[in-house]
Amino acid sequence: MIEIGRLPNERAAQALVDYLKGQNIDCKVIAAEQGVSLIVIHDQDSVRAGIEYQRFIQNPYDEKYLQASWDNGDTNAKFDYGAPALQLLTQFITGAGPLTLSVFGVCILIFAGFNLGFANPIYEYLSFFNAVPGTELTDFWRVFTPSLLHFSALHIIFNLLWWWYLGGKIENKIGVSPLLTLLLVAGTLPNILQYFIGGPHFGGLSGVVYGVVGYTWIMGVKRPEKGIGLPPALMGFLMLWLVFGFTDLFGLSIANGAHTGGLVVGLLQGLIDSKRRT
Repeated sequence: MIEIGRLPNERAAQALVDYLKGQNIDCKVIAAEQGVSLIVIHDQDSVRAGIEYQRFIQNPYDEKYLQASWDNGDTNAKFDYGAPALQLLTQFITGAGPLTLSVFGVCILIFAGFNLGFANPIYEYLSFFNAVPGTELTDFWRVFTPSLLHFSALHIIFNLLWWWYLGGKIENKIGVSPLLTLLLVAGTLPNILQYFIGGPHFGGLSGVVYGVVGYTWIMGVKRPEKGIGLPPALMGFLMLWLVFGFTDLFGLSIANGAHTGGLVVGLLQGLIDSKRRT
């Protein structure tokens, strides 16, 4: 299922859904934070549905939509927001893609293992080179796996919320390939930088988070038609947080090298992708 857009009210959305039904495109309406969201059931129909969505936005009073409601509409149909918990779960799932949700789930499982008595074996297996005795260069996964480690509730909540929000936008609106590239590159190179700056004892998805931050900001500026972007206020907050990390103002152990390296990776990839015609 793919979200093709949002509309301010359910009646307008239902008119488009009825029209798409006449085009043999299955689409449904679900509640969103503001207005409603249009979800295409079959991924292969998303391009055609997206084109019709843009046409609807430009001329919502076109007679063909009214006619479609007469031809395909259900007079007994009622918009069901569902139970609050179910609505929240639906928004969570549709707000991201398989890669975003998979990484989210893996980080949760690892964090749960840390707090259920398996902290030592998990850290010994996933930490960076030289964090524990006996590591060897053949343990290639150690370049990336520290990105999956989190050591406090605040740590994992901060990282995963940003990963879901921004990573989900990238995956849903641009595709899985750029997000996978960001995950692998911003999840490895900044770890190497952090090792040389602060040693092997670190962890967290922060480098990747700053990677998706930089990417989202650049794409929002250079290619706004892609549908992703970061409001200036949020970008300013994240940059302040990055700067505060170097001041030791909060008395926390912050992986500044990973944050900075991830941001650079995201900005560079954003600049590269923004120049592509597709």
